Amino acid sequence: MSAIKPQVFDNAETLGDAFAARLLGMIADAASAGRDFLLGCPGGRSPRPAYQAMGHMLAAAPQDISHVTIVMMDDYLVETSAGLDHVSVDSHFSCRRFAYEEIVGVLNAALPENFRIPAEQIWFPDPKDPAAYDARIEAAGGIDLFILASGASDGHVAFNPRGSGRWSRTRVVPLAEETRRDNMKTFPDFRSLDEVPGFGVTVGIDTIARLSKAAVMIVWGDGKRLAFDRLTSVPDYDPDWPASVVAACRAGEILADRAAAQD
Repeated sequence: MSAIKPQVFDNAETLGDAFAARLLGMIADAASAGRDFLLGCPGGRSPRPAYQAMGHMLAAAPQDISHVTIVMMDDYLVETSAGLDHVSVDSHFSCRRFAYEEIVGVLNAALPENFRIPAEQIWFPDPKDPAAYDARIEAAGGIDLFILASGASDGHVAFNPRGSGRWSRTRVVPLAEETRRDNMKTFPDFRSLDEVPGFGVTVGIDTIARLSKAAVMIVWGDGKRLAFDRLTSVPDYDPDWPASVVAACRAGEILADRAAAQD
């Protein structure tokens, strides 16, 4: 097995435009075939250019996306009287808020009601029963395309820390300090590391590799140069850089910009 050859774009915007057009074509093909389309999504900065480009394209040429299910990768957890649970959906760092506002809100914004992704088709892992998430995805036929992103300093994917096993599935994990620091950039309203939760619920490495039909890793910006180097040099999953799971996925791809690729 050889390392994935990346596709390199001039900048994040051209990357987002190209990927958005392709993804909307896949979604249209599924509609024509009478199939649902499961889209695995991270929160955070990396996929924003693609989500925003899709929103612009859907505004210019409305398309029925009501058959799309958004399968979110993770969420922060906080201590409650009943144990660890999702942070409030109103929290600035809530992955549920991100999904509702910055993914589905952007895609649905210009569409008529009957073309929109319904709220019940936005899925999240349940920290009280993480294993049910893998079962739900599998029962739905798997994820048609998983969008992936890599931590800049430690290569986390979703909340999978360094050392995550190849066969790990959806579970509750303590968050590594590097992951928490990276997410202070994703959610800049954090004022200090102490405000970043110490636990999260996340899909596992096997969840991504086994339950996806295709996967696209998005890497852009000069802050992701280390990630680009690591991702384009491994032929298979390396637990020292969990985002390398893209190499273990069927039809795994890497899309980067020139800043990340130092091109």
